[in-house]
Formats: sequence, structure tokens, C-alpha cells
Amino acid sequence: MNVLLVNLANDPAKSLWQLQTGEELFLVIIAIILMIGMVLIGVLALNMLMILRKAVGPEAAAKPADSRTLWQRMAGLHLLSQEKELMMDHAYDDIYELDNPTPPWFMGLFYGTIAFGVVYLLIFHVFDAGELQLDEYKQEVAIAEVQRESYIKKVAGSINENTVALATDAKSLEAGKTLYLQSCVACHGQQGQGGVGPNLTDEYWLHGGSVKSVFHTITEGVPEKGMMSWKKQLNPLQVQQIASFILSLQGTKPTGAKEPQGDKEVPNATPPADKVAVR
Repeated sequence: MNVLLVNLANDPAKSLWQLQTGEELFLVIIAIILMIGMVLIGVLALNMLMILRKAVGPEAAAKPADSRTLWQRMAGLHLLSQEKELMMDHAYDDIYELDNPTPPWFMGLFYGTIAFGVVYLLIFHVFDAGELQLDEYKQEVAIAEVQRESYIKKVAGSINENTVALATDAKSLEAGKTLYLQSCVACHGQQGQGGVGPNLTDEYWLHGGSVKSVFHTITEGVPEKGMMSWKKQLNPLQVQQIASFILSLQGTKPTGAKEPQGDKEVPNATPPADKVAVR
């Protein structure tokens, strides 16, 4: 249904048949079931005619009355007393073969699968009237991605330098780590030990060590020292995640850490009025 609405919004001039292809797979399934049912009814009706013909035909008088029930006849079942009638002429090592044909219900099922295959072929590969599973999956993923982006923008829109809070849950920190490795490693090192940029694992900060200060520095950058602004590349939620991950590195003491720079500050403390953010 979601796929149908998206297609209709993109192209309102589509024909009724094209619109139905994305929406009415249920009707297609019903049509297939009806066709299989018709095949089964036809097979059973043919079998009934054969039974009636044997019962009222000229050869019926020469044969003893068939004591099988109607269901046994339709299902192709035979009584043990009828084995001699079904026995074929040949025998191998005194083993006789019975002429026991395939039951009508099985043949009906078999012909039903053929009918299903023909209908499926016509709908999905000849007339292109139905969506293949791979196409449906891709369209549903695209819809989900749009919804995800909308949700992220909605959530991220409520985060700014004044409302940002330190995230401590594993999911946020893992997301922050991934973003850090993508964007910050070149200057600050893979473990935050510093490089071109300062060490992020000690208690010394050039632009403030609170989450709000770190958030501000990442968002606005420090152009005079070569750090770019990331507000066009990252949304506020992502900046919050990176800032939280950076603060989680406090005290890790990685090998080859750069010497301290700036002023010593207790992590997460409220930044002084004249300070604006992290590295």
C-alpha cells in the first residue's frame, strides 16, 4: 500500500491497471486460488463421470457391484478384495504389479501447480502486472530510509548548544565512535591520542571540556587553528554522539599520546563564560 501511494504521488496519470498492480496482490492470489480450484473441480468431475460411466455402462452388468464409498472412488482408493482385478499380466520372481493409477486428488494438485506457474509467469514476467519481491524490497527500503531521515531531522532539530546532553548509552557511544573514526582520526588519532590536533584523552582543553563546549567546537570549528566547521556535514544528533564519545575517552591514556595543551578542566563541568568548546 505504501508503494502504491508513493507511485501515485509521483505519477497521478497512471492507469487503473498500473495502480492495481502494486496494491491488489491479494486479488491476484485469490484469482490463482480460484483457478486451482477450477482445475481440481474439473479433475474430480471427470473422475466422477468415469465412475458413473462404469456404473451404468454396458460393462457394469458383467462386473460385481463396487462396494467402495463415494470418497474412496474419488480418492482412487481400492479395497483389498479388488487386488485381483488390478493385477497386471506380468510378474517378476512371483511378484505381481497392480495397475493402481495416481489418485485424482494428487493429479488435481499437480495440475493446480501448473496453473499457478502459468498465472505467475503471466502476471510477473509477461505483463509485468506485479512487483517482484526484490523490487518490493528496494521500494520499501527507500520508503523506510525517507522515514528514518525525517525522524533523525525531527530529533536532531531539538538538539543545540544549549540543550545538548552527554549521552552514556552504548548505542550512542558506538554511533559516536563510528563518526569519530570517519571524520576525526586524521587530526586527533584513532584513539584520541592527538596528532595535528590536540590530545582528547587528558584533562587539558583548549576550548573547554564540557559536552556543550565540545559540541560548539565541533559545530563551529576553530578556523584559525585549521579545524573546519562540521555543521554542514553532521546533524546535531551526530555531533552530540561524537562529543559524548570524545568525553568517554577521558583517562584512557593511549600509547604515544600528545603532550597536554590548554587548561586543566574537570570533564563535563559548566564551561566558563569566555570559553567556547572542545578541540
